[in-house]
Formats: sequence, structure tokens, C-alpha cells
Amino acid sequence: MIYNIYNEFIEVSVSDAGAELMSVKSRKDGTEYLWQGNPEFWGGRAYNLFPICGRLTEGKYTYEGKTYEMNLHGFVRKSVLSATVLACDKVEFSLRSDERTLSMYPFDFEYRIRYTLVKNTVRMEISVLNLSQKTMPFAIGGHPGFNVPLGEGKDETFEDYYIEFSPACSPDAIYMSDTCYTTRRTDAFPLENGRILPLRHDLFDRDAIVLENVSHKVSLRGKKTSKCVTVETPDAMKYLAIWHAPRKAAPYVALEPWTSVPAYDGEIDDLSSKRDMTQLSPLASYELTWTITVE
Repeated sequence: MIYNIYNEFIEVSVSDAGAELMSVKSRKDGTEYLWQGNPEFWGGRAYNLFPICGRLTEGKYTYEGKTYEMNLHGFVRKSVLSATVLACDKVEFSLRSDERTLSMYPFDFEYRIRYTLVKNTVRMEISVLNLSQKTMPFAIGGHPGFNVPLGEGKDETFEDYYIEFSPACSPDAIYMSDTCYTTRRTDAFPLENGRILPLRHDLFDRDAIVLENVSHKVSLRGKKTSKCVTVETPDAMKYLAIWHAPRKAAPYVALEPWTSVPAYDGEIDDLSSKRDMTQLSPLASYELTWTITVE
């Protein structure tokens, strides 16, 4: 089921399937900022990632001597969540552990994500409650895709757009294997004036660019339009993946904030020691908020 929220600036649609954003539109001129899931390029729109970000080697991991299997980016994106409409501009979704999740992830938990509109900003307020009697490792991430071009000018191209980092930064790119797993190699990823990444399709010929040591405010902008999208994240989301379908002239770009990263190439993770996982104490809760602003 699709849930619609709105204020005087924007209107937003969210599905209970994965609590996935389906639309982010300007109420002033009807501009659709969110990628609309054309399966020729990518059928998704804005996955929510939990309890992992990225791929597991062979699609599995170990925990306390047992082996578990889990899909790319975890199971929230393939779950139907319970929805509660809180106001015309606010809706919340929740997922409790059950037999299905326990077969993939041996913890009792509750995952919630609340969407709140504040002027032209969408706030994603995520909370995780560990209902287990043991420490629970997890990761959180977002995966929103945005239309490129954003403007109405027929002469706009993908190459007219760029990503702006604020403040200026000197990120490192994690070198990804040919099979889209991480390696222990990082390379400096220079930006123009420490701020600008011009877009071109061949940036994604080897799949996603995964950056660390990056600014927590990034904007998608065009040279021929005043429209833009800005993603702002907390320090906990220390990685930013930038992606579109590889080796295609895909008319979108995804800006993906992650708290953790895919498995190392050829290595099956032990969940307790997997890189950058949040370790949540028994019966404790965790909260994280990130935002998307459209102009």
C-alpha cells in the first residue's frame, strides 16, 4: 500500500513494501525529484538498508558458529512494514523480528523509520531496538535515486550535472573488486576545488563509487537549472556510495549514505567482527536521522 504525506512545499509517497520512498514532488511546479524505477536501468527507487549495507560474500555470513544467508542490502527492502499515519506530513513504518527474519538474522529487534516533512525537506528518523539478551551488530543505509536531468530544459544532459560536497573535503575511494566487493586498498579521490564531482556515465562502469572521509552534505546540481537535491547525514553514516546501473546511459544517480560497507572480496564475514557494524547492547535502542532537501 502507498501512503501519501504532504505540506505546502512538497508531497511524498512511501510504500509499506520496504518503507520505500516512491515519489518526492514539488507542489509548486510538480517536479519529480525521485527516480521512478524504470526497470530498463534499475527497478528500485530508494531502498532502506538494514541490517547490512552491500553484498555478503557468497550471500552468507557466520555468527556464533552458524552460517546464515542474507540478500544484498539486507531484508528490510524485501519486507512489508506496518504503517501508522501520524499527521498529514508524517508517517511511520515498523518491522518486528519474526520467524522469517530470525532465519536470516538471529536477533529479536524492532526497526522503525519515520518520514516527516519540514518545509522542502524529508526527514528519515530511524530507530532500532535490540530486544535480544545479546549484543546485536547491524548497519543502516539509504539508497535513494534522483532523476538526472532535474530541470525541464530539453537541452539538458547527464553531463550538465555535478555533485557538490560541503564543506570541501579530500575523500578516499575504496577500491572495489570486479565482483563489487570491498578490498583493503583505498585511493585518493580528488574533487575539483575539493568540492565538485562532474557527472559522466563512465564513472560507473565498475559499479558504485564508495567514498570515505567525505562531507556529510552533498548536493546534486545542474549547470542549466536552479533545481537541486541535497542529502545531509550524521557522522555515523561515514560512507557515501554514488551509483547508477553500470555501463548504461542511465538517467539518474543514487546518493547512498551507509554506516558500513560490503564484505571484503572472497572473505565470509563473521557478523560480530564485520567492518564498522554498530554494536547495540541488549535491550538498548539506537537512533539516526538523515534528510533529503529539494529545491
